[in-house]
Amino acid sequence: LIDHAAVSQAAAIGAPDDTTGTAVVAYVVLEDGVDETDALREELRAQVGAELGKPFRPREVLFVDEFPKTQSGKIIRRAIQATYTGEDPGDMSSIENPDALERLEDAR
Repeated sequence: LIDHAAVSQAAAIGAPDDTTGTAVVAYVVLEDGVDETDALREELRAQVGAELGKPFRPREVLFVDEFPKTQSGKIIRRAIQATYTGEDPGDMSSIENPDALERLEDAR
């Protein structure tokens, strides 16, 4: 996903799926000035499918403004996963940008 010119950052999680057990869900931060469109969402899904194979094509591509990060700048993937599944993300005392969690919820 990050090879695409429109993508600044990306994170993928495994989400529960009734058919396959687990499906890929991708969260994407776009470059400045790039619009969130359904066409771009499908283009990103197709790119992953072409590069990695159909089983890895994201079921969903969700656009967000930023990811929750630690003070050292690492993406807190467990927070992304927990937000998607509606679970408690646990201790978030080290999060640099707590507002990012609300934006993740809004993206769903």
